Amino acid sequence: MMSRVVSQAAGLARVLKAAGRTLTLGLDLKARKRAIRYHYAPKADIPIDIGCVEVFRAENFPDSKSQPWLDQPDALVQVERRLARRKITAKQAEICRFWHEHGYYVARGAIDPATIDATWAAYEDAITRGDLILSQEKAADDDLHPGRSLNPHQTVGLIDDLLKNPALLDFCSLVLGRKAIPFQTIASHKGSQQSEHSDSIHMTTYPLGYLAACWVAMEDIHVDSGPLVYYPGSHRWPYVFSHDVGISPSDFQEKGYAAYAERYEPAMRRAVEEHDAQKQHFIARKGDVLFWHANLVHGGSPRNAIQHSRKALVHHYFAEGCICYHDLAASASAVHGPTENFPVCGASDASVVKRASAPA
Repeated sequence: MMSRVVSQAAGLARVLKAAGRTLTLGLDLKARKRAIRYHYAPKADIPIDIGCVEVFRAENFPDSKSQPWLDQPDALVQVERRLARRKITAKQAEICRFWHEHGYYVARGAIDPATIDATWAAYEDAITRGDLILSQEKAADDDLHPGRSLNPHQTVGLIDDLLKNPALLDFCSLVLGRKAIPFQTIASHKGSQQSEHSDSIHMTTYPLGYLAACWVAMEDIHVDSGPLVYYPGSHRWPYVFSHDVGISPSDFQEKGYAAYAERYEPAMRRAVEEHDAQKQHFIARKGDVLFWHANLVHGGSPRNAIQHSRKALVHHYFAEGCICYHDLAASASAVHGPTENFPVCGASDASVVKRASAPA
């Protein structure tokens, strides 16, 4: 049994490590710094020249007050104002109110069955041809479903089309308050059984909160397949980063995701207990889509019946104009937005207050 747990953990580590490589766009950190030294976050209240950021971790960025519009204290007032001015529809206003309160939204039947079937068939064809190689990530000896694939949209055109589906992009742009930029996909045949987490430690933004994700059900999801779980309202909890739980850059370099499992995962379990949070299971029908906030706590429930698949595509989107980085790996990702006339290194205000200088 222990060997299976270790194997699953190793599989997760491979996926997340690959995600880190994607975030750095295949470049080493020094090369990545040279490539983006003149970029900064133009829409933050404290513009920051990231050419001066030596290590891409949350504590090394100023505490920007900029927030997505639906995270702001007067969000509901803003919703009513936009509705009155006919900038949003009544349905969009309903979505925005729900997002502000709960941090997620379920769009039933958002993607039509024909698109779902064609997209998944194209994914299976790519696997059969050997264009995509999946690890097993076995949960048991009789687990016949293959593991996950990171960024299959780079290989399968129909997955890329779904990532860029106007309905998905428009939803994310609405809740972020800025144009949503497609970033990453993960395809899976089965439940991940992943522990509770917020995406913001893996896909971090400056300013915070400018990420949205969605989970597209590629089949009807069985209750015993290990459905996605999430905690409504948890997007309002404080963000938890590597620094907050005592994971240093050297810890991650030396121990990899073992440091994450030892420190971050228990911290998130404590947060769930302290908030007496009630989990929800996403028992989806084919074509249903769950959207969630950058800080919504979620994970994978146990696979009670190993024979059941849980076919799904996960998409992540960043907002145009933000800096994207991987807090856990301390690596840069990208800057979305115009780059002309940005300040050179040293132009940022040297007196800006960074986040805490020591772990809490």
